[in-house]
Amino acid sequence: MRHPNLQRQSDRRTEILDAAERCFARAGFHRASMQDICSEAGMSPGNLYRYFPSKEALIAGICERNRADAVDSFNHVQDAPEFFEALAGLARYHLVDRTDDEVSICAEIMAESRRHPDIRQLYQTIENDIRDRMAEMLKRAAARGEIRADLDTHAIAGLLMAIGDGMSWRRSVDPKFSAEEALPLILNMVHGLLAVPKPGTGGDGAKS
Repeated sequence: MRHPNLQRQSDRRTEILDAAERCFARAGFHRASMQDICSEAGMSPGNLYRYFPSKEALIAGICERNRADAVDSFNHVQDAPEFFEALAGLARYHLVDRTDDEVSICAEIMAESRRHPDIRQLYQTIENDIRDRMAEMLKRAAARGEIRADLDTHAIAGLLMAIGDGMSWRRSVDPKFSAEEALPLILNMVHGLLAVPKPGTGGDGAKS
């Protein structure tokens, strides 16, 4: 009995998702057809449907791949010796270094999550996972004395994600927007929000 080549199957799924991302980035989820994706991937409809039975399954596959990528990026910085350096690295990776197609896909997924219940549920699960990881990263930084200890870490994590979503959305709709130029300003703003006030600056880090 022949055993399936699991690596080849994984590679083929990756090729299909890459092709779907390119089609979705060009035409959007609703205008891009499965036939367009088949042509982009260089395969027959019957073969593609063996891996992904619907357009929604392709969107879910892209979402899951994005989640795995986000988890991997957090794993790389979770033991970083300096919080703000790790945060800058995460921000640059997700907001600056990603391709235009990847950024466009994120905007498409956000929009589709408002229309499709299954995509909304998957999107919220991923968002909650990332928020929890960000909050844990903030808690560790607070415990080391790198950021203020009086902060609601889940609220701050949500705020940081909202800033990231805003920058990604601006990249997807405004050709003149430069994430490269905006990032240092954003990081300075976040540093001012989170950093422990220095003695004599008038801030005591207490809640108002």
